[in-house]
Amino acid sequence: MIDLNTATAEELNSVDVLRGHGFEIVRYREERGRFSDLRQLDEVPGLSGKTEGVSNSVTVGGGTEN
Repeated sequence: MIDLNTATAEELNSVDVLRGHGFEIVRYREERGRFSDLRQLDEVPGLSGKTEGVSNSVTVGGGTEN
């Protein structure tokens, strides 16, 4: 599992659903703070409505899947 709050852009790009959006996810995290819920990915530019199934590969805060 990849933690949204600690992963690099490259690590995030390794997840099929997030491929090509790693930089935007890291930038979002740096500007707005840590993710508290996987649903926040919909707020990342280019990802709205495209994150179905991401909970199979990504977690928030070391094991909390929301």
